[in-house]
Amino acid sequence: MAEFPAIICTVDIALLTLLDDALHVLLLKRDREPFDGSLALPGGYLHAQEDQSAEDAAARVLHDKAGIVSPYLEQLATFSGPGRDPRGWSISIAYYALLPADVLVVDGVERQLRPVAKLPALPFDHGRIVDAAVQRVRSKSQYSSLPVYLCGEAFTLPQLQAVYEAVLGEPVNKVSFRRKMDALGMLEAIPGAQTSGGAHRPAQLYRLRREFRHALSLLDRGFNV
Repeated sequence: MAEFPAIICTVDIALLTLLDDALHVLLLKRDREPFDGSLALPGGYLHAQEDQSAEDAAARVLHDKAGIVSPYLEQLATFSGPGRDPRGWSISIAYYALLPADVLVVDGVERQLRPVAKLPALPFDHGRIVDAAVQRVRSKSQYSSLPVYLCGEAFTLPQLQAVYEAVLGEPVNKVSFRRKMDALGMLEAIPGAQTSGGAHRPAQLYRLRREFRHALSLLDRGFNV
């Protein structure tokens, strides 16, 4: 019987956040070959004796390498072929996750946030993975509650609208936005919680309803339709 070389099987995670009104991705400095010292997405091998699924592996890798437990983790696509990894024929099951920037621990060296529009050359095909993740997030944000995972625990409606607009890359009509938020039904007002006001009137603070903390709420039609 012919012997075939083992196939490398990994998971990679594009963790996206919003910084200075622009989407950024978390990159980690690799500490081994291939591409030792290069910035890359958090990734690692599937552990057959430990992981019950590829999603379990992605969650483990994200926690072990970046110290993060993401409330929303979704499979993006499978990237494969003989040329993506110099060690041999490989398969990567890619995931994406979203988190607010203020919960990410970065040091500017080992862990960096880079704008998705100005990425350095990344090893393997991680640039393609980031591009696919950004496209998925922008498309899905048109008709879902996905951008709320970029917000903190409490936020105003204008703050949430600004997040949607930053992700979509286009303005959203205020009246239409609030109507869509009502249709999504994902928010609840925090009793007695308002912004301090300052130069503006105090604004009501909202949070994500418990049932939508790990699952999306969906619209029949997009925001600008």
